[in-house]
Amino acid sequence: MTDASAQAPRRPGEQALTALGLGAPAPDPADASPHSFPGGGRWRTEVPSCEGPEALAVVLKEASRLDVPIHRISQGSGVWMLTDAELTEMVDATAERDIELCLFTGPRGTWDIGGSTRTDSQGAGPRARGHDAVAGCVEDAVRATESGVKCLLVADEGVLWTLHRARSAGIIPADTTLKVSALVGPVNPASYAVYEQLGADSINVPSDLTPDHLTEIRRVSATPMDMYIEAPDDLGGYVRMYEVAELIRRGAPLYLKFGLAKAPGIYPYGHHMRELTLATAKERVRRGRLALDLLARHGADGDMAPLGSRLPGDLRRFDTPS
Repeated sequence: MTDASAQAPRRPGEQALTALGLGAPAPDPADASPHSFPGGGRWRTEVPSCEGPEALAVVLKEASRLDVPIHRISQGSGVWMLTDAELTEMVDATAERDIELCLFTGPRGTWDIGGSTRTDSQGAGPRARGHDAVAGCVEDAVRATESGVKCLLVADEGVLWTLHRARSAGIIPADTTLKVSALVGPVNPASYAVYEQLGADSINVPSDLTPDHLTEIRRVSATPMDMYIEAPDDLGGYVRMYEVAELIRRGAPLYLKFGLAKAPGIYPYGHHMRELTLATAKERVRRGRLALDLLARHGADGDMAPLGSRLPGDLRRFDTPS
């Protein structure tokens, strides 16, 4: 593990504010996360909402142009929204660059015929409604992993546990990683620990959690955390660029997700949304460059995990039925 307290990046405006008598107290080493990714490093990068081979090609080209390192690329519409040829093309393109590809699994309640998700309470939200929805998620998982996908995105606790059991039983590869969606992300340390035990290898927390909340979570779990540095509007539209160094200090091991506010939703994607999807894919990479530039200016850009690394390390699990 890395001693995070030994790092002392410059905070935004620190020198000028100190000169004006407005300096902030030094960070408390006790609230820093003691955890790292296996193999080293405290942060990785993720470009989300990459909805097909064409958008993927835009992301990869822009990442090369702007020198944005990418550990993971994720998609939100679902495995079922990709043809076999599109699925294979995305797998091959990311494998060539040693980038983890993460695809969403199966049906979700927000697209279901159930009326409760249209009410003010949102009902059960994106969770899988009924046996058939769970079965659809499993079908997607098997199809995706047979095509070479190594990371699956889930938005339901039962689906998470089922897929964890499936990899324990050899139905999907044992090195498949399971990522919890921001749509159901936990907001306290107790629930975060439960997701770890259910099989999560990477947990997306809502982007409105405070640094203190991240410290609380890190006192109970070392499971990698995903967090939108800029969140889509339907997830709050929060822009937390200037907090990136502190979010890493508190939340490591942390995936920095480069989302995009003030952009229309694109799920489920189709070619009728092509121009918007390609334009927003390109801008997400640029947002990543902006975040990385901020880290560099503040002297906090060290300790990135090696490119190509993807596994979460040893995590705690509930016992699976024999």
